[in-house]
Amino acid sequence: MSTNKFIRNLYATCKMHGSGEAQVVLSDHELFALVSIAVRDLEWSGDELKLEGLDLPKEEYFQISQAWFDDLVDDDITSDQVENALDACFVQDNDFALYIENFAALHRRRVKYRRILASQPIPNMDQIGPRVLLEFGACDDTLLANWMTWRKWIYDIDNRAAQETGYLFEPLLASSIGGEPVGARNSPVKRIDSDGKATNNGRQIDCLVPSSKKTYELKLRVTIAASGQGRFAEELSFPTESQAAGFIPVLLVLDPTPSSKLSELKRKYLGCGGEVYIGDEAWAHMEREAGAVVSVFVAKYIKPTIKAIENVRITEPQALTLSWSSKSISISSAKHSYNMQRQGD
Repeated sequence: MSTNKFIRNLYATCKMHGSGEAQVVLSDHELFALVSIAVRDLEWSGDELKLEGLDLPKEEYFQISQAWFDDLVDDDITSDQVENALDACFVQDNDFALYIENFAALHRRRVKYRRILASQPIPNMDQIGPRVLLEFGACDDTLLANWMTWRKWIYDIDNRAAQETGYLFEPLLASSIGGEPVGARNSPVKRIDSDGKATNNGRQIDCLVPSSKKTYELKLRVTIAASGQGRFAEELSFPTESQAAGFIPVLLVLDPTPSSKLSELKRKYLGCGGEVYIGDEAWAHMEREAGAVVSVFVAKYIKPTIKAIENVRITEPQALTLSWSSKSISISSAKHSYNMQRQGD
């Protein structure tokens, strides 16, 4: 089976992310495993696609441990075999290229974040010492120092998680509905001045779909205190500026929790000839726009993760035990535990 330039570029895109110390490069065996899992997701026949077999765990992707991927070796899987597998799947359905590109992006970010958890250093007292002024004397000094250390480490990790998710989440949603994010510099949507005239300053777009002339604002949720008045004014001006540029503004909000700001945004989008999809309607719209193949990715890897966490109702946080060693960090409740391997402190 021949492989063309497109397939070689797809292989390179799926295999590698980042540069320098932050670079993540998937092994050929690891990428072949992702292709095999994707074929299973889509309920295609690996035999019909002439894919060489790989013994996959019976679990779904999120239940497969990273250790399983780490234990894969490259000895019996070559780059040609991976490219041939990509080619066979692409011939089966062209949308497979987007499916595996998104799947590989998700996996690479998870690999990278696992490295972050393993290497994020313990904060030192020079970083957090002045904070002691707010609580000194309230408890034992050693307890206070440990409390400050834990919360600074968790704060740092949470910031890294927000950063990595930001690079991943919106692009995944955008590509799933057939578009892509556009930065302000190259945006066809321009800001409008106080006289109602378009300026040369562009507006960042969460998702631009040129084929349908739609500009999407993608949101997980909109709360009453979602943002300051200045930021909310920016959000209200986006549909007006999109309409002025000849596009249909679309508001897509995954969390249906009502709020006054969500209602105001909805009125604004509809008033500008736009569309609004909230909650289940948003998921249904994404799956329709994604098509038969990519909608499977949305249904398996985006929707269930968001829904599962939203369904956890916390009125009073559980008691947790946090422990640190040179080899691991453990977070445990009365019934469950989460262990993060460390590279050594």
